[in-house]
Amino acid sequence: MLTSIPTFAGFGLGLRREHYRDFLETDVAVDFVEVISENFMVDGGQPRHILRQVRERHPVALHGVSMSIGSADGLNRSYLRRLRALVDEIDPLFVSDHLSWSRIDRFNSHDLLPLPYIEEALAIVCNNIAMAQDTLGRSMLFENPSSYIAFPGQSMTEWEFLGEMSHRTGCGLLLDVNNVYVSSRNHGLDAHAYLRGIPAERVRQIHLAGHTQGPELLIDTHDQTVSDDVWSLYAEATSMLGPVATMIERDDAIPPLANLLDELDIARDIQRNNRGMLEAA
Repeated sequence: MLTSIPTFAGFGLGLRREHYRDFLETDVAVDFVEVISENFMVDGGQPRHILRQVRERHPVALHGVSMSIGSADGLNRSYLRRLRALVDEIDPLFVSDHLSWSRIDRFNSHDLLPLPYIEEALAIVCNNIAMAQDTLGRSMLFENPSSYIAFPGQSMTEWEFLGEMSHRTGCGLLLDVNNVYVSSRNHGLDAHAYLRGIPAERVRQIHLAGHTQGPELLIDTHDQTVSDDVWSLYAEATSMLGPVATMIERDDAIPPLANLLDELDIARDIQRNNRGMLEAA
């Protein structure tokens, strides 16, 4: 029997090595932290005792980058066993990964590759999600990707694919608002239609991040502050959703922790304003 996905309306940050001391020695004004699962699953990876100490202070979300849920040859059972061991030890708030693939046979691209939004791919993804959730003994969240190419002949939109995937498997959704913006700009899509099309009742967490303008496309780099356009989409998204967790991702050009906490306060203010408008209506 899978555990249900909790609702949690807190605000958090990604736990990065540069800020370990802050989280271990001071009271950081966050409601949870998120870590990259794989960093704590490999020999010689980031020390798990640090994560255990942080877990004593804050709920922890585990966010994976290499489950490869879209792999046509199935999931790596050894990977799932190691993830299950981490889940059992940390008792995370959420366990999440991406709607993407990165592995086939012994080849691993170490990148989040896109899927065609067709029925055949949906069936593969759903079978893999069922296996992952059964192994972990809990429902997972899956994140909408940022993308730079689109496949011809797709039979559904990305938000329709995500909605049907969550309906068939019982998984939840991690809505990355920056990815919505990046993909919409890159493919000429309507970001507002995307938000309206996502099944709001399945969203449990939101990611916010920065991006970079490349020669032709926006690139989801996680090395910039959240842009004004993404903040505007976040305000729209949170006006449609119930209680969800919000966190800011920063994976490169890591600033002082105080800078990230200031950004997180912007998210708090936006949600507070949304609540105020609803109460006044």
